[in-house]
Amino acid sequence: MAESSAHTFTASLHWEGGRDGAGQLQTAALRTAISVRAALSGPGQGTSPEELLLGAAAGCYAITLAGLLQRMRIPVASLHLLSEATVEAGGTLRVVRIVHRPRVTLGPGADVARARSAPALAEEHCMISRAIRGNVEVAVEPELIPG
Repeated sequence: MAESSAHTFTASLHWEGGRDGAGQLQTAALRTAISVRAALSGPGQGTSPEELLLGAAAGCYAITLAGLLQRMRIPVASLHLLSEATVEAGGTLRVVRIVHRPRVTLGPGADVARARSAPALAEEHCMISRAIRGNVEVAVEPELIPG
C-alpha cells in the first residue's frame, strides 16, 4: 500500500475594522493587503478574497497544465494564461464560474493532436479545481499555436 503524506500550509491575517476595514494577509511566500473590492462597496485596499481564489485556481491550473505537457513530452515554447472569475451578488456574494484561457505556443515538432487533450485534463487534475468542483463551474477555453 502506498504511503501518503500530508503537507500543512498556514496563513496569518490581521484585520482592523468591520466589513469596510482592511487587513494584512501573510503566508510563507506572500504578504499582501486585503479588503473588500471597491466595486463591491468596500475600501478596495490590496487584493480581495475573490482575487485570491482566482489566483489560486489560475496558478494551480497553469502548473498542472505545464506539468502534464512535460509528462506527455510535448515541447512548449510559451504558456500564457488569462483566467476570469464571475461573482454573483445576491443576498451574499458567490463565485459561480471560473474560466481559464490558456494560450500555449507549442515548440518545434510538437504533436498538436496529442496536445489538444492536455488543457481539459489539466482542469480535471488541478487540486484547486477538484476542491471547488460542485460549487464553482470551471471552464477551459484553450488556444494551441503550432510551433
